[in-house]
Amino acid sequence: MERSRDWIEEAKGDPEHAISDMERGFYNRACFSAQQSAEKAVKAVFQKMGAEA
Repeated sequence: MERSRDWIEEAKGDPEHAISDMERGFYNRACFSAQQSAEKAVKAVFQKMGAEA
C-alpha cells in the first residue's frame, strides 16, 4: 500500500511540535521532533518512488 501522502501529512505536524518545544526550552525534544519530521518526509519520497523505506 502506497502511503506517501500519509507520511507527508505526519511530517507537517512535527515542526510545530519542535517550535513549541524550543520556545519552552525543551531543546532536546525540539531536535527530536525536527529529526522525526525529516525522516517521515524522506520515507514519503521513498514510498512515492516505489522503494522500500
